[in-house]
Amino acid sequence: MKERFFSLDVFRGMTVAFMILVNNAGNWQFIYDPLEHASWHGLTPTDLVFPFFLFAVGNAMAFVFPRYESGSSAAFLKKITRRTLVIFGIGLFLNWFPFIRWEGDHLVFRHWVNPQDPESGVRILGVLQRIALCYFFASLIIYYGKIRGAFFISVFLLLAYWALCLLLGAPGDPFSIDGFFGTRLDKAVLGIPHMYKGEGVPFDPEGIASTIPAIVQVIFGYFVGNYILQKGKNYEMLSKLFAAGCVLVFVGYCWDLTFPINKKIWTSSFVVYTSGLAILLLSVLISVIEFRTKNPGWTKPFLAFGKNPLFIYFLSGLLPRLLGLVRWQTGVDAKGETIYSSPLPWFYEHVCKPVSDNMKNGSLLYAVCVVVFFWIIAVWMDRRKWYVRV
Repeated sequence: MKERFFSLDVFRGMTVAFMILVNNAGNWQFIYDPLEHASWHGLTPTDLVFPFFLFAVGNAMAFVFPRYESGSSAAFLKKITRRTLVIFGIGLFLNWFPFIRWEGDHLVFRHWVNPQDPESGVRILGVLQRIALCYFFASLIIYYGKIRGAFFISVFLLLAYWALCLLLGAPGDPFSIDGFFGTRLDKAVLGIPHMYKGEGVPFDPEGIASTIPAIVQVIFGYFVGNYILQKGKNYEMLSKLFAAGCVLVFVGYCWDLTFPINKKIWTSSFVVYTSGLAILLLSVLISVIEFRTKNPGWTKPFLAFGKNPLFIYFLSGLLPRLLGLVRWQTGVDAKGETIYSSPLPWFYEHVCKPVSDNMKNGSLLYAVCVVVFFWIIAVWMDRRKWYVRV
């Protein structure tokens, strides 16, 4: 029987908690720098959240793949296809939900493509959609390629993506937001109405092309999870794991000199560098949790998150959208237009914002409150042994 590694659950739970924290600022104009994404090239702590989550997906796969390998290929394909479609569908559902929106003083239906603005519509891709696609293709590569084949395919994907960026990107500027080749692909396949517009132009940070190297993030997570389970709890495993993390960080840092570390186009150097950091963090967690203090008390909040990661993340996206439909009139502005408020903005304005003259403190407090709220839900579910499996 495989040994239980609480450190893997804690790693996953820490990632979910930080994802909720960085996605729920009280005021997006007042955020501490570490909680911001890098403007383009470079890295902040916030940029580690998503790659760490994909890495954790790969860790979890190491626990279930022995069951897949003992069954038939048809059963394996059915299982991963169903799971992929469900996760992708949930992500698309969140992007469209709640299907209606306020327009002035009345509710209107959110069309797939806005008839008043043909370049606006429901975004097709997103975080959960990328998780689904990376899980699907990583599963296929690992199942049919085994460890050796998956390693060589991973190297090929990282190098091929680098080559595609250089060959198909804008001459002299292939890694810029305007020169990145993946945007042209997304426009052709997805269409401008269904792309992310948060950068001020149609550009999708979870686009089709940049999903290619992200697949490798999951495969690296699987390699590490499988290695840990095979070697068991011993210092040889831990020392080699730490050494591997250092090597990947060094390689990623060197690769950054020619292929800049960039989350928004998910460069190959970004994959290698963040995978190395994930391994180093996991090594520290294993050392502290598995070898020094068995399941210390500070890990319990993260364990609760780690036992229902996808469901808690889904809920953290669902509830704010739902509460946004609840609103009430609070006054009239200088132009005579009605001012409205809703539960979450009211909570920020009247509870979090007044705590400090520094607006960033109030914005951070709001985000922490949101994390605590969903942690309470996670603990409540854990005590009742309610675990949502997809």
